[in-house]
Amino acid sequence: MIHVLICDDHQIVRQGIRQMLADTPDIAIGGEADCGPEALRQVRASRAPQAAGPRIDVVLMDIAMPQRDGLDVLRQLKGEYPKLPVLMLSTYPDKQYAVRSLKLGAAGYLNKSADSEQMSAAIRQVASGRLFITPAVAEQLATSIAPGAAGERPLHERLSHREYQVFQRLSQGASVGEIAEQLALSSNTVSTYRARILEKTGARNDVELALYAVRAELLPV
Repeated sequence: MIHVLICDDHQIVRQGIRQMLADTPDIAIGGEADCGPEALRQVRASRAPQAAGPRIDVVLMDIAMPQRDGLDVLRQLKGEYPKLPVLMLSTYPDKQYAVRSLKLGAAGYLNKSADSEQMSAAIRQVASGRLFITPAVAEQLATSIAPGAAGERPLHERLSHREYQVFQRLSQGASVGEIAEQLALSSNTVSTYRARILEKTGARNDVELALYAVRAELLPV
C-alpha cells in the first residue's frame, strides 16, 4: 500500500484528489496538510521511531501556497529525506515550474487537470523510485541541459529560485510589501530582488514584467 500525503491550501482540491484516488486499491491517503509547515510536521511524525500512523511514502505538493511555497518545502523535504518522492502539483503551465521543480529534487510534476488514471500512475511510478515526466516536460528538460542551452534560455530561466518567486508575484500584481509578507523577507530585500529581476529580464517596470509573463505564458491557467 502506498500512503500519500496531500498538501494543498484549498480544501476542495484536497477533497477532489481524495475522491480521485478513492477507488485505487493500492493507494491510500496517509494525511492532508493545508500548508508547507504542516506537511513537514506530518512527514516527520510519520517517520519517527514511535510513529502512530502509517509512514508517508509519497507527498503530493501544491506549488502556490501561503507561508511557504511548495518549492521551498520541497527543498527542505529533500534535505531531510532525500529518498522521499515528492510529486509537485500545479495549475501553472508546465513550462513555468516543471524543470525548476525537477532540478530541486521533485520526483515528478503533474498539472491539477490530470485525471485519476494519470495521477494514480504518477504516484505508483514515483513510489517505485522512478521519475514521472510527461513527454512535454522531458523535451523542456532536454533543452535546458543541451550544449549551448545557457545562452538560448528564456530570460526568466536565468533567475534564481528566490528571484523567480518574487518575479512570479510581481507579474501578478503583488506589491513589494505583500511579497515581503508572503515570503517572510524584508521589503528592502524584496526590492533588491526586484532590481535584479528587472536587470535580468530587461523590463523597465512591473507592468513590463507582467507583459513578459503573459507573452511567455507563465501565468496560471
